[in-house]
Amino acid sequence: MLQNQPLVSIGIPVYNGERYLEQTIDSILSQTYSNFELIISDNGSTDRTQVICEKYGSQDGRIKYHRNEKNLGAAPNYNIVFELSSGEYFKWADYDDLLAPDFISKCVDILNTHPDVAVCFPKAKLIDEHGIVVDDYEPLPDTSSSNPHVRFRNLILAPDHHAIQASGLMRADLVKRSVMHGSYSSSDEVFLASFALLGNFFELPERLIYVRIHPQQSTQGNLASERVRVFFYNTSLKGKVILVKWLYFKSCLLAIQISHINAYQRIMCYLHLIRWLMIPRNFRSIVKDMLLALHERIPLFPKLYRETLEFAEKTEYNNG
Repeated sequence: MLQNQPLVSIGIPVYNGERYLEQTIDSILSQTYSNFELIISDNGSTDRTQVICEKYGSQDGRIKYHRNEKNLGAAPNYNIVFELSSGEYFKWADYDDLLAPDFISKCVDILNTHPDVAVCFPKAKLIDEHGIVVDDYEPLPDTSSSNPHVRFRNLILAPDHHAIQASGLMRADLVKRSVMHGSYSSSDEVFLASFALLGNFFELPERLIYVRIHPQQSTQGNLASERVRVFFYNTSLKGKVILVKWLYFKSCLLAIQISHINAYQRIMCYLHLIRWLMIPRNFRSIVKDMLLALHERIPLFPKLYRETLEFAEKTEYNNG
């Protein structure tokens, strides 16, 4: 490590986060561990986000503020904030979540003493838009196995979860070797599945992160549709036909290919991915992607195309 280079980098990607951003920054600056840099990448916000960031930046030299000229979408901004970091350990921090004061110190202790651990994360509490605790949350799915293919399996086959592991403290060199965040729904699952092939996951027993659930989240409202959410993840994709589930499947394949696991583990990961493909909801989505791609190349039988899509979407909705 170079002199004065922080051991830990914390990155906040944000767009129009004025309501919760100050609370998040305060919780980070209140950490008992101080050898960190805080990087904030502003996705061209139109509210008071820039004013807030510049105010904090003028008060604390550990804060680095970067502003994109325009909103690039969530995925590029998540990757940018990592690219701007310099620490040996890295953590993504959502602009609306809060950290307990000893979050960083406890995670650093684990990474310093367990070289086989790729990411350290705590248990969580769920809070509402007013900061009131509404529930305890056990990080799901189970990533405690020492077998990479089991961690990979659990992450891609689990039902919807908050992906708390992605908010843990990670080894930056391993983040560079992962598939990073993609421009499609649930890309955090694929990132975690990729990361699961690079090292062990360590869960702290304490509840040191407060995950905020509120109406403005990307999983709420109109953004709940995967195809609508594509533009949220990457603004350059507006108006383009994006094969959402194919991107998920392709990224999982890439994660397996670039990992350094042995032949047995690799084969098991491929089998788990086939199992993912055979889940009815995923299979229907893949078929819809194929129809979209075919219709774009050969716009034949438009009536049959529409009826097939409508039937698939209705079936998917009724089956949750």
